[in-house]
Amino acid sequence: MNDVVAPQHHRPSWPEVSEFFSGLPQWATLRPLFGTHPIKVEDDITDGTYELQAEIPGVDPDKDVQITVRNGVLTIKAERSEKKESNGRSEFAYGSFTRSVTLPTGADEDGIKASYDKGILRVAVPLKEVEAPEKHIPVGAAEG
Repeated sequence: MNDVVAPQHHRPSWPEVSEFFSGLPQWATLRPLFGTHPIKVEDDITDGTYELQAEIPGVDPDKDVQITVRNGVLTIKAERSEKKESNGRSEFAYGSFTRSVTLPTGADEDGIKASYDKGILRVAVPLKEVEAPEKHIPVGAAEG
């Protein structure tokens, strides 16, 4: 008589990957805080002024935007949080954006001005004429 061995199906000790995510919302319903596109930042130098523009819609510039400058580096930080409630359910959306740029030579850090209008942050940095002194480097004979 031949014994027929039925295939054994055993459950692995680790849960399926899909089980880890079963309690989370569907990924398709999640959206980035600042829209579906990355934040657009443009900069240019015109008429002796370095100008930077960043698209940061839906923020309160007084509370949510911080601009700092240190050692020739300008940093913009923006943070937004949003809470929606409907049918006894609430949803939170939040996130932050940080961008640092090295200012051009001659940037007048004391004269920086910023404004925010219709989702566009504009930062203007006046540039001073700076003559960099030329340094001469002596060339010595190789020892050998």
